[in-house]
Amino acid sequence: MSVLPDLHLHYVQTCQNLSQPENPFIARVLQEADKNDEITTKGITLKLAGNNHLVPVPRVTDDDLGVLVSVLGQAAFVTGLDLAYNLLTDAGAKTMATFLQENSTLRYLNLMFNDIGTSGAELIARALHNNQSLVHLRMTGNKIGNQGGMFFASMLKINSTLEKLDLGDCDLGLKCLIATAIALTQNKSLKAINLNRPLLFNQQEENTVHIARMLRSNSSLVELHLGKHEMKNFGVEQLCEALYENSSLRYLDLSCNNIICDGVKFLGELLKKNQTLAILDLGANRIEDVGAIYLSEALATQNKGLRALSIVSNNITGEGLVALAEAMQSNMTLSHIYIWGNKLDKNTCMAFSSLIEVGRLELGCTDVAPYEVDGEVFLAEQSHGLGKHRYWTPRCAAVAPGAANASLQILTVSEY
Repeated sequence: MSVLPDLHLHYVQTCQNLSQPENPFIARVLQEADKNDEITTKGITLKLAGNNHLVPVPRVTDDDLGVLVSVLGQAAFVTGLDLAYNLLTDAGAKTMATFLQENSTLRYLNLMFNDIGTSGAELIARALHNNQSLVHLRMTGNKIGNQGGMFFASMLKINSTLEKLDLGDCDLGLKCLIATAIALTQNKSLKAINLNRPLLFNQQEENTVHIARMLRSNSSLVELHLGKHEMKNFGVEQLCEALYENSSLRYLDLSCNNIICDGVKFLGELLKKNQTLAILDLGANRIEDVGAIYLSEALATQNKGLRALSIVSNNITGEGLVALAEAMQSNMTLSHIYIWGNKLDKNTCMAFSSLIEVGRLELGCTDVAPYEVDGEVFLAEQSHGLGKHRYWTPRCAAVAPGAANASLQILTVSEY
């Protein structure tokens, strides 16, 4: 049974009882929560991230977290906890693991970019063996390493509640990626996973082979992030062959890899037959004009499923970019396209300016905006993209189309 919304008073009393100094940042957030009239009916996420404040705040420490979870022990209306960019270590992870074992209402937990290591990862992963409430967990940027990732892979064989798991930038290794892929052949609840930037020391693309094998049998995964996997054409081919048999994946992130036009040829052929994939991120590869033309041919003729495409920083010139702009004139499904970082010549500027002017492409659905100088049209960069809020989210509500939002945002499952 939850207590009445009097979190701040409870916090002050608990600090006194434990002889722990108050953290003014936590105190202020709890005061704001107490003023929320809908706190007991809709639930609330306590936003205690240490990085998104104009005025620096005292970041949350392990000791601060101990007091906070004591306060939240009976506060069932707190369904989300954002502790990103703080000073939590393995000791804080132990506190959080105990809280997860005892708490049955927390649905969203963000621990990204703290200082949690392998032992902390083990404690949190083991706590999720029995936890039946947490739906979304972000561990991004904690250096849990290959062994820490193995604990989460084991957890995925047992947990049937978690739907979003973010392990990007966690220094995962090859063994962890393979173990995770194997676990996802059995797990039927996870809908989104971020495995960006593992530490790989071979060029065999063994991890991609196992992930492709998983996609052949997994029917629940909707979103998959494989950025910075050193993936080449062979890996793309393996994924595409698997996706001919997969009808659930909607968001595929292959950004920051070593994909060239030959690899995109496989994607082009896939898009002609796969109508499920809705978002494709190829940013920071090297597909060049030939790759862009492969994509434009598929989009102009047969694909009617893709809604968002990112090809930023791919060494594409006007030829390839204009081909994609022309494809959008016949393909009415593709609504979001991101092209900045390529060679935007005069023809490119005219083509995309025309799409925006006639309303075919909305300004909020691309990363360029047209402007004129002496009668000539140019394109300026806008702050939009598939990774817009991947590492940082403003405290105020950011209204943006789902396809143009952060990592793990396509799902209907709420963070709160």
